[in-house]
Amino acid sequence: MTQVADYVLQRLSEWGVQRVYGYPGDGINGLLGAFDRADGEPEFIQARHEEMAAFMACAHAKFTGEVGCCVATSGPGAVHLLNGLYDAKLDHQPVVAVVGQQKRLSLGTHYQQEIALDQLFADVSEYCQMVVHPGQARHVIDRAFKTALTTRGVATIIIPNDVQEEDAMSSPPREHGSVFSSVGWSRPRVLPDHDELRKAADVLNAGDKVAMLVGQGAANAEAEVMEVAELLGAGVAKALLGREVLPDDLPYVTGPIGLLGSKASDKMMQGCDTLLMVGSSFPYSEWLPEEGQARGVEIDIDGRMIGIRYPMDAHLVGDSGETLRALIPLLQRKKDRGWREKIEKDVREWHDLADRWAGEHFGKTINPQAVAAELSARLPDDAILTADSGSGTNWWARHLKLREGMRASLSGTLATMGPGTPYAIAARFAYPDRPVIAFVGDGAFQMNGMNEMITVKRYLDRLSGPAPLVFCVFNNQDLNQVTWEQRAMAGDPKYPGSQDIPDVPYAAYAELLGLKGIVCTDPKKVGSAWDEALAVGRPVVLEFKVDAEIAPIPPHIMKEQGKKAGKAALHDPQLAGIATKGVRQKLTEYAEHLPGRGKK
Repeated sequence: MTQVADYVLQRLSEWGVQRVYGYPGDGINGLLGAFDRADGEPEFIQARHEEMAAFMACAHAKFTGEVGCCVATSGPGAVHLLNGLYDAKLDHQPVVAVVGQQKRLSLGTHYQQEIALDQLFADVSEYCQMVVHPGQARHVIDRAFKTALTTRGVATIIIPNDVQEEDAMSSPPREHGSVFSSVGWSRPRVLPDHDELRKAADVLNAGDKVAMLVGQGAANAEAEVMEVAELLGAGVAKALLGREVLPDDLPYVTGPIGLLGSKASDKMMQGCDTLLMVGSSFPYSEWLPEEGQARGVEIDIDGRMIGIRYPMDAHLVGDSGETLRALIPLLQRKKDRGWREKIEKDVREWHDLADRWAGEHFGKTINPQAVAAELSARLPDDAILTADSGSGTNWWARHLKLREGMRASLSGTLATMGPGTPYAIAARFAYPDRPVIAFVGDGAFQMNGMNEMITVKRYLDRLSGPAPLVFCVFNNQDLNQVTWEQRAMAGDPKYPGSQDIPDVPYAAYAELLGLKGIVCTDPKKVGSAWDEALAVGRPVVLEFKVDAEIAPIPPHIMKEQGKKAGKAALHDPQLAGIATKGVRQKLTEYAEHLPGRGKK
């Protein structure tokens, strides 16, 4: 007789799940036996930690558009899932988590590993339900998937271990209280009211200086975003989760926005008179136009999020692609292209400045900006790029120029440490023939990335191949992003007690595991190190010894942050280095305006 656990996996397969990321425990013994009997349909992928499994499920959803799936045992295993599930919740990704629980008989007795899982997962989940009867499994699974897809969120299924081992019911008994559900879901067409479209068109047509900001909600509307930008003579800034919406080689794409954004984006926001936000919930108001400076139009599929980042004149609740297609016939092409020409000039100057920043060398240490800049021109076609949270994210955002067909993601709204490596692993499982490159700080790599190299070792035959799989580690022995935040936001000098971390031989560790390890310590050999890493036929840990004293200079210095940074510098243990290098970088920025610049 088929067990409930077997039926659960069968139903997951019917929903299109090919692999489930997880870690074993006795609370899911029934499911583990079912995975063995399922013969890879779906496949169980063993991560080193449940948090990593949840990150992998989130990454699968981000890169494929499908539901990501993860599994964990009861008690501590379930707790471990939370950070990765919150990453999915906050970045609006459909993920289904299947979690074990103690036997029904023992619930409520303070039994070993008994946790109130429905309460634990209540906030992170759009749907959370425990299966307490075999006939219930069908509709709980079906509703979990329908909810995850509809809300683009997390759904959690809790199954006590005794229920897992009971006889399955493919259909519940035909009696009062039974529910009969089906596999299937279709994406709806969501369009705003026509009068609101007309209002939006009037605002956009009246504007002389239109700025666009796109996020991941515009990911399937590339052609429409380009057409609107052309009609309105607008520039397009990209929130981090919207990096892949448009390629960076378009002359009007100003690149990232915010603290780690570009000067071109900043100038556009400071100078615009009209703002069009498409599929983004970018939260930092100090990097948007001042209130009252610009009229606004926003497109968002979630009416709860419309008009809460900037005061908008038109609120278009709808799918980005569908809404833009309905809006385009109402727009008038702007004859005066002066605003567009200024944006394109600012973009050229920004790219030139970023290249000059990356070209600055300070003694024998590697400028971390050069690591990203040297890779940018070498990026393989169809590459998938992931990043962790840290100072390396600045260089990933600013110096890597995505081309058509490339994919990129990171933990956007949660901005947690840890997902860069599992994101890359999940991307490689989903697309075994595509190049995958992760940018990871040494802090995040020590936190959990090194452990996931063991996962890479376990599946080495699957993850190797002609397409590169590279984990680029920025080794500066400093939790660098927080160090700079201490200086600029708190006005405190670096505190070595919390910020210094051990120097670990990451490449050598990779070699111990049978992977390829490459170390680069010479600023002149950054490019050749990338050439070597991209040519290896197995996973690579590429370790760069980088300078911790290169500041991630924001597009403009906020007065209060400047005062705090100056105060912190007076007592900072790295005062000499950050002062010298900061001045050099600022002089590079202003060199365009110095006498003799550009003259032969």
